[in-house]
Amino acid sequence: MTINVEVGSPLPPLEIVGDRYLLRQFQHEDLSVVQEASRDDLIPLITTVPSTWTPQAGQAFVDRQNSRLSDGEGWSLAIIDRESNRAVGQIGLWITHLHRGRAEIGYWIAGSGRGNRAASHAVEALSTWAFEHLDVDRLSLFIEPWNIASIKTAERAGYQFEGLLRNWERVGGVSRDMSSHVRTRSGHPA
Repeated sequence: MTINVEVGSPLPPLEIVGDRYLLRQFQHEDLSVVQEASRDDLIPLITTVPSTWTPQAGQAFVDRQNSRLSDGEGWSLAIIDRESNRAVGQIGLWITHLHRGRAEIGYWIAGSGRGNRAASHAVEALSTWAFEHLDVDRLSLFIEPWNIASIKTAERAGYQFEGLLRNWERVGGVSRDMSSHVRTRSGHPA
């Protein structure tokens, strides 16, 4: 069933229950993963995770993620390990270009949640949901070329390397190349 969404209009909440992970809106009890991510060398550079932790900055992050629905930008979801019932990261589906048949996915996993394929499970689940429920033909991931773990995540989730985009994005104020990975509806298993 395709959901009718209009960029800029409020979006419906989303929850995806997988075998091992749950994707859902951020809640107050997820502040510990935001605190952990704020201490990471890279996550605050490429996201809106605060680089200096305070409970207020953490709550502002959670509020920003949840406002993405009301602003119609897309879905920003906490990745919850169902066994421990603990947030291990974040994944977002950004629909700014949905009218052109494409959307982007971005994600991060805090250090304590790495090594369990949380990101690949989350990317696979959100990608499958997007192809089943949105009028989208193409999903993209943009990854720094040195980030081999994230490239492997993309491959496990059915994304194919498309090319290197020179000076694609500023990270920490520095223009960086990005590796483009794509999954298309036509390449999506039925």
